[in-house]
Amino acid sequence: MSTVNYDALQIGDQMPPLTLAPINRTTLGLFAGASGDHNPIHIDTDYARKAGMPDVFAHGMLSMAYLGRLLTQWVDQRQLREFGVRFQGITHLGHQITCSGKVVEKFETDGERRIKVEIRTANQYGDLKIVGDAVIAL
Repeated sequence: MSTVNYDALQIGDQMPPLTLAPINRTTLGLFAGASGDHNPIHIDTDYARKAGMPDVFAHGMLSMAYLGRLLTQWVDQRQLREFGVRFQGITHLGHQITCSGKVVEKFETDGERRIKVEIRTANQYGDLKIVGDAVIAL
């Protein structure tokens, strides 16, 4: 985790990106166990195919967790004031996700200096999977 300085940050500054290993079945199984989300669409190929999908695919919350990791590798989690996302697309097996973010606002609220960052995940083809934002106290 780095030390982020409010005064040194500029609107448009990029956060250090986070690139993950390609999504595989082991990752999905481990996330299902850790999260308690055992929806068969994410872990059972036969079920996914019966539902019209070519195969299982990642939990949306797995990608949100990756974005949480992006944020907490940049600042301490105690500095997060808001964190929200909107799901834009399915993350399939083999997709390599990169999380990124940029500063879009600097402001003061409740006596705290804060920034707002836009965050997103995209696969190796540049397809957006999740977009969102976070407010961070500095």
